[in-house]
Amino acid sequence: MLQVAANPIEAFLDYLTIECGLSANTLQAYQRDLERFAAFAGIAQPEAWETVDSEKVVEFLMAEKARGCAVSTISRALVAIRMLFRFMSAEGFLSRDVTEHLESPRLWVTLPEVLDRKAVDRLLAAPDPKHDRWPKRDTAILEVLYATGARATEAADLTMTSVNRDVGYVHCIGKGRKERIVPIGRRALEAIDAYLAQERPQLDRQRSDYLFLTHSGRRMGRETIWRLVKKYAMRAGVSRRVSPHTLRHSFATHLLEGGADLRAIQEMLGHVDIGTTQIYTHVDQNRLKAIHKKYHPRA
Repeated sequence: MLQVAANPIEAFLDYLTIECGLSANTLQAYQRDLERFAAFAGIAQPEAWETVDSEKVVEFLMAEKARGCAVSTISRALVAIRMLFRFMSAEGFLSRDVTEHLESPRLWVTLPEVLDRKAVDRLLAAPDPKHDRWPKRDTAILEVLYATGARATEAADLTMTSVNRDVGYVHCIGKGRKERIVPIGRRALEAIDAYLAQERPQLDRQRSDYLFLTHSGRRMGRETIWRLVKKYAMRAGVSRRVSPHTLRHSFATHLLEGGADLRAIQEMLGHVDIGTTQIYTHVDQNRLKAIHKKYHPRA
């Protein structure tokens, strides 16, 4: 006999919190996705989950696409829904997992936005002492994002001991609290040093361990970093939609253009699956054309 959970979504989120160690940001995103799906499917009572089929899941994802949601948002929603149904099936709340054989439609696969090197240079040079209150800090943030491929949350979580300036690496804490070591170049280290010498002492009113601080001395949140990137992208005249993740994509693509090994890029990005990293082989079309022209006998 099937059990009935008072609120399957809450039970699932409790499981993720206790057993999986997902970040608060990921949990909040999953909760929004699942609550939107429940509303779309007309699930008012726990028993109604048993009536949902795979077609309803696909209809929801297509509706999200029509609503203008990003591919990454749709993919995340699908992951959350799959995990929820797997959980409910395993716990005896459902008789079967209707998402077991559900695959992501190929039409959702798109290439990430990438800036060319000149656009990156303009963006990194955008902070200006004449217009900005903390230009050294902002420059250091932009340099770190591009130099390491760090996510906005990872950059926000950097502490004073996360950056080894002598050896030249950054210790990042990624999704699921997974740790990785990423090399960092001279330009980014110089930007960090300038920030530490000239601005951070004024910001550190609370003796904080975090590297990047707000004007009130608190840890800089990912939303603030996102706004900074948008602000400087507009000033630099970068017309396309730019976010911290754009710098992450540009970091990976420019490494690949320079001949970096895909496995090394996977490690620096913190991707669990090499398949996630392989999307950059599709972005780097110029490099592939050059290789074809150089080596193919009839190119």
